Amino acid sequence: MKLYQKFALAGVLATGAVIGSDAAFAQAATEATADVKYILSSLLFLIGGFLVMFMAAGFAMLEAGLVRSKNVSMQCLKNIALYSVAGLMFWVVGYNLMYEGVVADTGWMGTPTPKVIPATDADAGSYAAGSDWFFQMVFCAATASIVSGTIAERIKFWPFIIFTAILTGVIYPIQGSWEWGAGWLNGIGFSDFAGSTLVHSTGGWAALTGAIILGARAGKYGENGRVNPIPGSSIPLATLGTFILWFGWFGFNGGSQLAMGTISDASSVSRIFVNTNLAAASGVVAAIILTQIVYKKMDVTMALNGALAGLVAITAEPLTPSPIMAIIIGGIGGVIVIFAVPMLDKLKIDDVVGAIPVHLLAGIWGTMAVPLTNSDATFYAQAVGVIAVGVFVSVSSAVVWMILKTTIGIRVSPEEELEGLDKGEVGVEAYPEFARGGSAI
Repeated sequence: MKLYQKFALAGVLATGAVIGSDAAFAQAATEATADVKYILSSLLFLIGGFLVMFMAAGFAMLEAGLVRSKNVSMQCLKNIALYSVAGLMFWVVGYNLMYEGVVADTGWMGTPTPKVIPATDADAGSYAAGSDWFFQMVFCAATASIVSGTIAERIKFWPFIIFTAILTGVIYPIQGSWEWGAGWLNGIGFSDFAGSTLVHSTGGWAALTGAIILGARAGKYGENGRVNPIPGSSIPLATLGTFILWFGWFGFNGGSQLAMGTISDASSVSRIFVNTNLAAASGVVAAIILTQIVYKKMDVTMALNGALAGLVAITAEPLTPSPIMAIIIGGIGGVIVIFAVPMLDKLKIDDVVGAIPVHLLAGIWGTMAVPLTNSDATFYAQAVGVIAVGVFVSVSSAVVWMILKTTIGIRVSPEEELEGLDKGEVGVEAYPEFARGGSAI
């Protein structure tokens, strides 16, 4: 064989080796990409989940600041208890009722069995099963937190916990299965990206029925339509709680992208963060300006709830709006709070922390605003979803509240309410060195 022929043969062999190695490298890269997608998507669920879990602390601090000092221990106890009960109930029955066995596009609920979380997820799909369960569970707990603040300062602890168990184990998962479980609402095109209706309005409807059946706090409403303001114990605590909720909302909305394995997913999550922040900021500014105009003074509690209303409003669709639309959607949420709070007082519905305007009404607004920026959604489907969830949650909640009221009772005695639930029900005062006999309204 001549020299040039030897070089040619060597070149052919080298080329074949390179081609073979490229094929092997491409196969390895594909496998690595699948692993990376699995890891990043699971990580998104876990990070989003613990951010939403931290919102439980936000709700606790917000409520602790907006109730009177004689009831602060009770609110702290209720918040840690409701989170724990929700965590247990969502494993025992809630998750599978919401996601497993729901008939696609027509189903009304899944199978009421405990959630099986495999020890290994080698064939589980594009993310770890445990990460998904944890992320969905903290959403469930947030729903119960909404109820806690509205009916504060006059409800017994154990009836509230029983209601929480039913809400988180049955009511929330059933209506959630209609859309997030790919049930019948999903079939008609209803869209709720992160839960303006499925989480926030659900908690709002349950809170509204509870407030009506429970009644107002003693001394809240007087004769001739007079409304007696009942200031909370700590504006700094309420402000801290609001900032914690705002912080946690990035996990709430950003994690609802449900994937982080591509450049497109990462870009979507970042866009969601931007829109979420803009909507909250707009809600604050709108609330401050309006309270100055309407009441001639600014109201810090309205500003705090303006932020939360803006967050709730953008939650139904935080991805598709432009920044300008996110500002408009959030700003209208803040406006809703300013006008809804006095409306509830006229109806003598006592909402201690303003959760009904923030979570129910701003949630409805955000859900109905989805078609403004998402061409896949229709106003018809959105309206059907809002009404269906509202009717189901209101009726089922009212039934549970009434059963509890007629059996074990849901309201503390007038003496306990006057003295404060910290003494009457908990036995541990939040601020014992500042106690003045517990007689103040």
